[in-house]
Amino acid sequence: MFKKKILVIDDTEFMIKLISDILENAEYEVIKAFSGAEGLLKVRSEKPDLVILDIVMPGMNGFEVCKILRDDESNNLMPIIMLTAQDNEEDKLKGLELGADDYITKPFNPRELISRVRNTLKRIDRNRWANPLTGLRGNIEIQSEINSRIARKELFAVLYIDLDNFKAYNDVYGFASGDRAIKLTADILHDTVKLFGSGKDFIGHIGGDDFVIITIPEQSENIAEAIIEDFDRKILDLYEEKDKKRGYIITTDRLGNHMKFPLISVSVAIVTNEFRILFSSLQVSEIAAEVKKKAKDILGSVYVKDKRKG
Repeated sequence: MFKKKILVIDDTEFMIKLISDILENAEYEVIKAFSGAEGLLKVRSEKPDLVILDIVMPGMNGFEVCKILRDDESNNLMPIIMLTAQDNEEDKLKGLELGADDYITKPFNPRELISRVRNTLKRIDRNRWANPLTGLRGNIEIQSEINSRIARKELFAVLYIDLDNFKAYNDVYGFASGDRAIKLTADILHDTVKLFGSGKDFIGHIGGDDFVIITIPEQSENIAEAIIEDFDRKILDLYEEKDKKRGYIITTDRLGNHMKFPLISVSVAIVTNEFRILFSSLQVSEIAAEVKKKAKDILGSVYVKDKRKG
């Protein structure tokens, strides 16, 4: 497994050694720079996962370095933790305004340094893998979550949520309205899990109109029913009155033929290891594809739970 790479920019050898020793003991790879100019070169050549940046340095100070880094869009997702010897509110505010993610005041506790570094990296990783529209975690984290529950031999249920007739809606109402439907779905999933979930549930966005919820088996059907009820009520707000009244929309194909499509509904496929042993996230997704096909063959919003054994 690759170690996270951290660049420490400070003009004092003592402080760099102190920080390096703490981070290396915590299994991080440390790169050192003794000036702002050297630090900027190291950012370009080493591509660190995080920068710890001292504010008070001769020549180019930490604020100037932070501004230069943040002005370059390629560094947007690289977190910066500012380091200052003064418990000065103005310094902290200026650093945050320039785009710093956090700050540490010297002298600091080694445990505090590690906690701030770890939490910042975790937050940035979540942002990096999150869907930009919904803020939900994507495929890599979905697979990891399923595989980790399998490894821990936990009983779990995975709900695969898919919107029916979404493409037709997107074609007629436009991409902006399509995005609103996707965001509405994400909000419904979040609210439903908050009300009916186990407290340790996971919500993910595979992409497009496909979502995932990982929960405990005994809550899976309650969650599915609540999603359907809430979705069928709220999705109507995204339609014009004429389409709501007739219960369908009309679109035109490439040959100019008019086609009727029902309003968007939601299909939920539930896969669980209650009745059979599941070995991987790939196996779970393959079973879900079969179950989802059955759900989508039924008109309207519906859920289907796989209860096959073996």
